[in-house]
Order: sequence, then structure tokens, then C-alpha cells
Amino acid sequence: MAEAQEGGRRRRHLTAVSAPAHDFELDPFQRRAIDAIDAGRSVLVAAPTGSGKTVVAEHAVHRALATGGKAFYTTPIKALSNQKYHDLVRLHGPARVGLLTGDNSINGDAPAVVMTTEVLRNMIYARSGALRGLQFVVLDEVHYLQDEYRGPVWEEIIVHLPPSVRLVCLSATVSNADQLAAWMTTVRGPTEVVVEHTRPVQLENLYVVDDRVTDQLRVIPTLVDGRPNPEGSRFDVDPRTAWRDRRHRRWAIPSRVDVVELLERERLLPAIYFIFSRAACDDAARVCRDAGMRFTTDAERHRIVEIVEQHVAPLGDDDLVVLGFTSWLAGLEAGIAAHHAGMVPPFKEAVEACFVEGLVKVVFATETLALGINMPARAVVIEKLTKFTGEHHELLTPAQYTQLTGRAGRRGIDDHGSALVLWSPFVPFTQVAELAASRSFRLTSAFRPTYNMAANLVRRYPPEEAHHLLNLSFAQYQADEAVVRLETRLARLETTLADLRASASCALGDVEEYRRLVHDGTAASPGTASAVEAALRTLRPGDVVWLRGGPSAGRVAVLSVSHRRGGAVRVRAITPSRRVLQLGAADFDEPPEVIGSVELPTPFTPKNPAFQRAVARALHQLGDRPRPRPATRGGGRARRSAAARHPVAACPDREQHLRAARRAERVEAELARLRRDITAHTGSLARRFDRVLELLEAWDYLDGWALTRRGEQLVRIYHECDLLIAEALETGLLDDLDPASLAGLVSCFTYEHRSGGPAPEPWFPGRRVRQRFARIEQLATRLNDAERAARLPLTRAPDPGFVALAHAWAAGEPLDRVLEDEDLSGGDFVRNVRQLLDLLRQLAEAAPVPATASAARAAADALNHGVVAASAAVSATGNVGEGIDDGLPEDLP
Repeated sequence: MAEAQEGGRRRRHLTAVSAPAHDFELDPFQRRAIDAIDAGRSVLVAAPTGSGKTVVAEHAVHRALATGGKAFYTTPIKALSNQKYHDLVRLHGPARVGLLTGDNSINGDAPAVVMTTEVLRNMIYARSGALRGLQFVVLDEVHYLQDEYRGPVWEEIIVHLPPSVRLVCLSATVSNADQLAAWMTTVRGPTEVVVEHTRPVQLENLYVVDDRVTDQLRVIPTLVDGRPNPEGSRFDVDPRTAWRDRRHRRWAIPSRVDVVELLERERLLPAIYFIFSRAACDDAARVCRDAGMRFTTDAERHRIVEIVEQHVAPLGDDDLVVLGFTSWLAGLEAGIAAHHAGMVPPFKEAVEACFVEGLVKVVFATETLALGINMPARAVVIEKLTKFTGEHHELLTPAQYTQLTGRAGRRGIDDHGSALVLWSPFVPFTQVAELAASRSFRLTSAFRPTYNMAANLVRRYPPEEAHHLLNLSFAQYQADEAVVRLETRLARLETTLADLRASASCALGDVEEYRRLVHDGTAASPGTASAVEAALRTLRPGDVVWLRGGPSAGRVAVLSVSHRRGGAVRVRAITPSRRVLQLGAADFDEPPEVIGSVELPTPFTPKNPAFQRAVARALHQLGDRPRPRPATRGGGRARRSAAARHPVAACPDREQHLRAARRAERVEAELARLRRDITAHTGSLARRFDRVLELLEAWDYLDGWALTRRGEQLVRIYHECDLLIAEALETGLLDDLDPASLAGLVSCFTYEHRSGGPAPEPWFPGRRVRQRFARIEQLATRLNDAERAARLPLTRAPDPGFVALAHAWAAGEPLDRVLEDEDLSGGDFVRNVRQLLDLLRQLAEAAPVPATASAARAAADALNHGVVAASAAVSATGNVGEGIDDGLPEDLP
């Protein structure tokens, strides 16, 4: 009742807070989500791109600030974090808003802080004091949890955040939003799911074909009444002969110039033209510019130059020459630009700022532009429906198609948006139509235990709770929803048991001792079967009892307790000599008494020989304990007399204590059953976690359920090569290097050659670095061998392709010298250096040798200059600073 009254007071307090004023009418889905927040629930909002999900998040931030609390706004990428920071600054002022992205730390103690998800995850593991007073966490783009490399971070946050924190999760439309919300409800409490399928601006799907006979573009609707346009199949050709007869084929892929002219003619500008190749994006912008296309007025060109100067001001003239500034600016002034991860962030910033102001009319972009940045257009063009994955081409998924076309249609400006897909001989029209009509966007968890995650779980939790937390993951929920429900019931029963034990506690004496005296002295005599059965029912796995008589007389540890029909109890126990016994009431001439306990290994597998050996070993180490005294005649009268003299007998709350103790006994039995059910249900996730633990123990990062000195270093390394990096640290391979050489060597963990051609021959700044890399390769081989034996995914091999560049840049070489002989774009260079910077800062905290930590810190400082430093800064104009990297390969030249 008290809890209900408190909850009512809290809800009344929440609703008393005035909502922020809006200069537009809220949509029904926005009102539903805001009402859920005001009612004290977490909320999952799944809605199309551009529908206004951010309004819900901003309401949560406003509520936290209005009540003196704190709110964290997390995003998957630094660019989006920077953008949201400026949005919140405009709403609440710079004094109340902070930014933490790894690159930038601005007002981090503010009540509202924008950060990347990794920053929040690290805060949780470090038990940061910044979490105190936290009321809301916004998880923007929560559908990222299916990302293979970064997705687990979202689940770690959802599972590990303090229970009092409410979540506001924003997602693109997914078909299993109810499942995601049900999981969140299971692990965090009431979570409202608000799904909106209707786009704020109607989308028109179009199919564009070049007709060689008429020398014109043919444009037809992809869907008619929600179904594939019957006219579309006439454009299909046999893909097996597509290239052989292309000269005689009537239909062709429309040229980029023709498509842009079509967009201008049909008043469909501004437009985003998606091409899944950086080189092709640059080439398309150049071709359109060379074709004489101009979409800007004199005033617009003047404003473009102003914006560009603001963004490139930190770059030197020599850097601008290397980056091709003159030709890039010429295209921008014409209203034409490219946008991809190969560009340096200041250039991308300027393109985004110009596009938002309506100055740039056509942007040729890779799919990175679809990842959250607020850049809506009137039309979107998708040149190909296939995407190169690094190994082969795959058709876009419905979710990817929806993400790309979500930019089409500017709310409040356009009455509809247009999505144009270009003809291809290799994709039948039916597949195009199926993508446009599909509503199947199922979200699948990518959660898996990593070495760093395992080390942090060991550091923070006991074994049972760590396995419990893994079983709370969305991955486990999808694999077996029953386990998550069982784990949740287990957690609730454990809380109930703790309360009952508190109620069963008496200041005058031991209630359990008194209860045994009363029970054994009144209910039955010590030797009766009912008393023995009653005592057996109270046993739990891990209890140690004394067995009298027979060849196995002595101490035995309980492995499991099973309840048979008719009330009989069977106990599986083990002796110090590893003999497994099946015991019942007939094996005891009096109720067994618990004389100690042993810690059971995890997972709980009492029939497993390794599990049994561990229990027997623990029982042996327990040492000799005094035997219970044998029962004597008249024991019942003696115990009744002892019960009357017991201090608890005089307690006025004696009956309350006894009732609580009896209920606690029943709850303990239920907990034992639940643990057995969970053990039976737990699948591959827990087994993989156990294999990770075994490997870490074999490599001396764990000692049982405790971190070794090596393990304490591992918890600070958040990287896909975490264990390999920790091992390199421990074996001294990163010691005794100057900062530039250390930067070069460490880059082998962060760099990955992605282009289709062979990797160039690596260059090393000296014999020592070359030898150290060779030893790191050997370490990686050993680790991979161990991972294969443990049936674990292999750690990525180190790549020395960036050693020379990292060393030169840290040594102070100018950008033109660093990149003069390299087939690497300025954007790729900056992105790789920023990833290297992040790892070096981690090493500065984790390195056991002070000199190595100091060298890592100096290396990070040495790398952070010129175009790299300029790319990390948050611009005053409110545009993004760090380039987007989705972790997926684009088609590279």
C-alpha cells in the first residue's frame, strides 16, 4: 500500500510538470509516447525517419531538468551526438547541456549530457558518480543493437542501467517492436511501445528506365494500389545475357546527368542521389559540374562561401591543396556535392550545412548519409539496389531501403516525397516492387559476450548474477523467451527471500534454531520418516551434511534435491573422494543437520563430471568439522524443554518470525526449482560465455571468479581486438618505444585494409617496430588457435598498413608528405587516426608500465593536430564534426 501511495504521489508530481511548448500540433503517436513518460514508464517509439520521434526525447530531457534531475541523450555516432548537442543547447542553453564523445568533453557535469552509447556503457562499468540523479536515458537509433560490431553496447546499457532510470528508445520502424518492448518490460519494468507506420510525408515510389529507342527516360510508379505495377515486368531482361547483348538491348541504366536533369525538370530538387561507391560519388559530382549544371544564384553562392570558410578555417593552405579544395568548392558553389566517409569532416560539415539551408540541390552520397543526420530532401535516388559487402554484392534489405528513402519528403514543405530506383539488368522489377512494398523489418540481436565484457562482469558481479544478466539479453530473449521470464521471476523471488529472511530475524536469538527445536520436539520424534523428509526438503545444493554409517559415512555435499510423487525427497550428494550418492529418508536415522556449505561452480550442471570434481575438491578443502552428536533417547522431551527456554520463545513477534521462516523455506525450494529450469533452458549464449571465461583463465586473466592483474588491464580496453591488445601490453611488446613509433605499432590493431586490391607492402620506422609487429602476429596466431579450440569467433589479425602513416603524422610530417604516395583519402586518414587516438588514450589508462602509459598519452597528443584536430572540433554553427563510419565497407576504387 505504501508503495502504491508513493507511486501515486510520484505520478502526480510528474504530471504537475508543464510540458514544453511547441509551435505545431503533436501527432497522436507523439502524444501517446509523452503520456507514457508522464505516467512514469519507459517508452519505445518505432516510427519512420523524419516523423518527429525526437520530440518525445526532448520531452524526457525537459522533464528531467524541470524536476532537478539529469538526462543522458545517447547516439550511435559522434556526428549525431554533435548535432543533438546543438539542438539541446538551443532549447536549454549552453550552461545546462554537455557533450561527451571521446573526442570532445564539453560541460560534462551538466544535467543534460549528449554522448555516444560507448561513453555511457563505460560509465556504467566504471560505476561513475555521474549516474547519480539520472532520471532518463534516451537511446537514439536503438535499432543499432543489431549491428554486428557495436550492437551489444545497446543491450549492455539496457540491462545494466540502474532500475530507477527510465528509457526513451527511438527506432526506425521495425516489425517486431512489440517483442523488443516486451523484452524491455521484462528486464526493466513497464515499457510502452508506440508504433507509427504512417510517414509524415507520403512517399511515391518510382522506377526509371532509359529507353534507347526514344532517347528518353521512362518513369512509372513502382506500385499501383499497393501492388507491383503490371507494366514493370516488360523492362526485365535475362540477367544471364545482360552484358552479352547490351548493345542491342532497348533498355539501359539511366545516366546520372539525365537523372539530375529529370529531377530539375520535374521540380524534385533538392535530392540525395545514393551511390554505394565513394569514387563514383566524386565522379558523379564532377561529371555534373563539367556538364555545365548550375543550380544556385549569386546570393546562394555567396552564402555557400561563407559557410565553407567557417568550416575550413582551421585548415592550412597546404592541407586544402592536398584535399582538392578548389575543385570541391567549385562544385559546391554550383549546388552539387558528394558526401561519403572518404571526405574529411570539415568538408562533410560544410556540405551538410549547405544542404540544410537549401543551397546545395544535389548530393551524391553513400548510405552513410542515411544514418540519423537531419538532411531531408524532396527526392531520393537509388542508383543500385545491390551493395558490396567486402566479399560480394547483396540486395538491399527492406530496412535498408526504408532507411534510404526515409529522407524523401520534407515535413512542412513537401506534400509528398519521391523515391526513384534506376533500372538494372540484374534486378527484376518484382524485386524492386517487393522492396518498396515490404513492411518486414525484423530486429535481430547481435549480442555476444566479448573478452572485455566478460572481465567486467567478473569484476562487478558474482557468478550467478553474471550468468543471470547474460540471460536477460535480447539475444537470449529471442532465442528462448522462457529463460528471460524465469530469470526475472528468479530475481523477484530472491528479493522476496531477502525480505522474508529479514522478517524471520529476531534480536533475541536464532529463529531457525528455535524453529528446529519446536518442529522436532512437537511435530515428530527425531527418528521418524516425516521429520527426516521435512529436513531433506530444506536442503539446498551446496549444503554439507554428515552421513552416519555405511562405507560413505562422513561429510557429503548436496549436488541437487528432487521432489518425487507422494512427497518423497531424493538427494544427490558427493563425497570428498568423488563418490556420487543417491540419498533418501531411509539413509538417515535422524533429520540431517547442515554443518557447512561449499560454493558451487557455474554453470549449474550437477551431473557433469567436471562440476562434480569441483564440488568434491571444495568439500575436501572445507576441512574437518565436528560431527553432530548422535541422538539420544528422550531427545524429543529435551528439545521441547530447550525450545521453551530459547530466547526467541519470549519474543512478542515470535509467530511472525516463524511464519516468515516457513515462507522463506518454500521460496528457497521454488528458487532451487527455477535454477534447475534455467540450467535446462540456457542455450548457446551462456555456453559461449563459459568458453570465454575458460580461455581467459587459461591465459591468466582470471583466477576462478576473480580478475588477475592482467584482467584488471583488460577491463579498460574497449576494442574488437581487446584480448590481443591486453596480451601485447602484458608481454611488453608496447614498452620502450618513442611516441611516434608506439602510434605506428598500435595502428595495427585499429587499421583494416578494405579496398578490393592487394594490400601494399608495409613500411616500418625501424627494426624494433618490425620485430614487435612480428611478435604481435605470433600472439594473434596463438590466440586464434586457442579460439578455434574453444569454438569462439576469431580475433581479427593485426594489419600493418597504417604504421608508416601513423608514425609520420605523429612525428609532425605535413599532410601532403604523409599522403603523397598513399592510395588513401583524407577522410579515411582522419577516421583511422581518430580510432587510433581513442585506443592510445585507453592504453594510457591500462598500461601497467608508467613509461608506456606516458608514451601512449604523448602519442595521442602528437596525433591530434592539423586536419585531425580540426575534424574533432564541434563547430559553432551547429554542424557535425566527426565523420560517420558505419563500420561497413563501401565500394572503393
